[in-house]
Amino acid sequence: MEQEKGTKIYDCSRGCDVERTPQGALNVNYNTSCCKLNDFNWMVGISQERYKDLFEVRFKNTRKIVFKNTSGQLVKSGDLVVVEAQNGHDVGIVTLEGPIVVRQLARHKIDPANYEFRKIYRRAKILDIERWQEAIAREHKTMIRARQIAAGLGLNMKIGDVEFQGDGTKAIFYYIADERVDFRQLIKDFAEEFRIKIEMKQIGARQEAGLIGGLGVCGRPLCCSRFMADFQSITTQAARCQDLSLNPQKLAGQCSKLKCCVNYEASLYIDAQNHLPQVKGPLEFNDGQAYLMKSEVLKGLMYFSYDPNSMANLYPLSGHAVKEIIAMNRKGIRPESIQTDDPAEKQNEFISAVGDDSISRFDDNSRRPQRRNNRKKRYNNRNNSNNNSNNNGNKQ
Repeated sequence: MEQEKGTKIYDCSRGCDVERTPQGALNVNYNTSCCKLNDFNWMVGISQERYKDLFEVRFKNTRKIVFKNTSGQLVKSGDLVVVEAQNGHDVGIVTLEGPIVVRQLARHKIDPANYEFRKIYRRAKILDIERWQEAIAREHKTMIRARQIAAGLGLNMKIGDVEFQGDGTKAIFYYIADERVDFRQLIKDFAEEFRIKIEMKQIGARQEAGLIGGLGVCGRPLCCSRFMADFQSITTQAARCQDLSLNPQKLAGQCSKLKCCVNYEASLYIDAQNHLPQVKGPLEFNDGQAYLMKSEVLKGLMYFSYDPNSMANLYPLSGHAVKEIIAMNRKGIRPESIQTDDPAEKQNEFISAVGDDSISRFDDNSRRPQRRNNRKKRYNNRNNSNNNSNNNGNKQ
């Protein structure tokens, strides 16, 4: 990769910055501030002899693999290492070491006692880093050309990303397709065009969003690129139980699928709903029938109205009180009335700056009269001095 001396390039896809020194040397440093699926080692300083040779190595975007250090060299977090690949070798950055790696393996349901780990050959040398950066420089051009070849063959697929192996002899083509694609001819054309070994890897729309990255409507980085490694199925039932609007534009993320955060609080709402009674009909009172209009699940309140077509006069009842009234109605007993208190008034539970943005809200009202009096005194003194000067001039 051609790079001017003294310039620094931030490679967010691999979580590192690349700089060419004035002497011509290439420095690559691990940069956690711009890194997908960044890790925090909260067990730093804790030693565990059994798994001391296990290290997590990150590659492009969200691809991470745990390797075993068999080189005999001292390896620590942030080091560039040459690791074993299926064909040849690859270059990656060590992101985790120590007992926290075992925690990551348990998260992915991998038993370290029976799993066959690939090896860390050595720490990367200058020649390895140079070849690695040359392979990275080819990725974008290869992706554009690969898309042109796929479009020329009329294949219903989208090539989302290309990742070259550290030695430059192999590339992984990540693609998205709604149906099965016969890409036998495509692989032949790729191999003839790029002169490398080809691996096709199908990903979903959520995984593509994690590879690309970005910011969500909450203003934070996308969960799929920040910490999520396993994707669970998301249904509209999770939105219904939280009384969310079923507007596709609001529920869909940048991947055009339902937002992953819809599932975060769904279990809490489902558990809270189990404590509320199921109201299948109106509640019977002496002064009429009360209909359920809405519920505040987390507060355990249910709002009823005598008019089923109006949300004007709502009366709140706790879930326990509703259970008692239902039990009384089953016995043929009707309570007196639900209108013992005033209807519930909508109150803001938060304070917003909108509406309170008066231009004089930062003024100190206690000092206003004093300032006004001071201005009057200065004005009167100025007039008196002008009058005195005019009188003296007339006398002369």
